[in-house]
Amino acid sequence: MADAPQIPDEAETRARWGAFAWTAENAEKAKAVIARYPAGRQRSAVMPLLDLAQRQVGAETQTQGWLPVPVIEFVAAQLDMPFIRAYEVATFYTMYNLVPVGRYHVQVCGTTPCLLRGSDDVMAACKNRGMVKGKTTPDGLFTLTEVECMGTCTNAPMVQINDDNFEDLDYDSTVRILDALAAGEQPKAGTQNAQRHTSDPEGGPTSLKDMVKANHDYRKEW
Repeated sequence: MADAPQIPDEAETRARWGAFAWTAENAEKAKAVIARYPAGRQRSAVMPLLDLAQRQVGAETQTQGWLPVPVIEFVAAQLDMPFIRAYEVATFYTMYNLVPVGRYHVQVCGTTPCLLRGSDDVMAACKNRGMVKGKTTPDGLFTLTEVECMGTCTNAPMVQINDDNFEDLDYDSTVRILDALAAGEQPKAGTQNAQRHTSDPEGGPTSLKDMVKANHDYRKEW
């Protein structure tokens, strides 16, 4: 796993983000999120609001986004909760970035199923493109992180890049995805195996084949 993130200088962070406030659009989104919860339970909205704040920071910095301490303080204040409670959430879930990241946050799964299926080749493709685990490339384009299981074991190995999963990878397909992103293109998300649709067997289904095109009733055959 990557080393613990190095939190940016507090004075610089507060100078840049101390006056953080929602955009008009996000203020309406935040209001709608809080309204989902009963009166007095607005603190339950902390996770979606932290995500919304991270996305706003990302939009302002042209990156995947992160959560400066003043931004977490802003969310906590809106929800009338102690800062430390919001900070605990932000530090517990890896979906929140506590340090600046690049435009594309490349999270490579290194857990056993992905490792057995070739995650080392995926990591090699990233490294050969100049990425260093836990760092952002000098051009600000990619941040590389090794993560634990992301729940896509059937389609191992995989990476998550921003909001998209890319699955059934090898060295060459990883290179193609990274090259496309660097060129400003949006590569196809999901499985990269042409013989699969999602997580189905290679070459198509091996059982219940008549269910592919219709809701076939097998009971008479049993």
